Amino acid sequence: MAFFKKVKKKVNGLWYPQSVTVGKPITTDEIADRLAKISTVSRADTYAVLKELGGVMADYMAQGRTVKLEGLGTYYYTANASKNGVDDPKKVDASLISDVRVRFIPEITRTASGRVASRSLVSDNIFWMELPDGVESSAPDEGGGDEERPGEL
Repeated sequence: MAFFKKVKKKVNGLWYPQSVTVGKPITTDEIADRLAKISTVSRADTYAVLKELGGVMADYMAQGRTVKLEGLGTYYYTANASKNGVDDPKKVDASLISDVRVRFIPEITRTASGRVASRSLVSDNIFWMELPDGVESSAPDEGGGDEERPGEL
């Protein structure tokens, strides 16, 4: 089951449900154990591959490539430029890049008519429940959600 809490947005003063996570993050060990149980691959082999996945993806993305993992989605870099743009396109160079982020687009499947049928990583049977009082939500590791996006779960 997935949890939400009630949050009042500063932008418009209205209340929205906001998704929250609970407990500690699932570890590479736990993922490796579960994958090993449902496949013919050992836990050690699964763990070794998972540990190297991030470095391999980063290497390909540093070469300007996107990385599409079937069943998950596509990862790619975006670059943010410094706030001080330049008035001449000839002055645009890499020194203006101030930040690099990894973006992710979940894989989707489409119906024959082109409508989105499903998104990977989004279960067909999510049951949403309000986070009970006294249960603390987990803070995201990095790049937490923007608090001012009304209606986003």
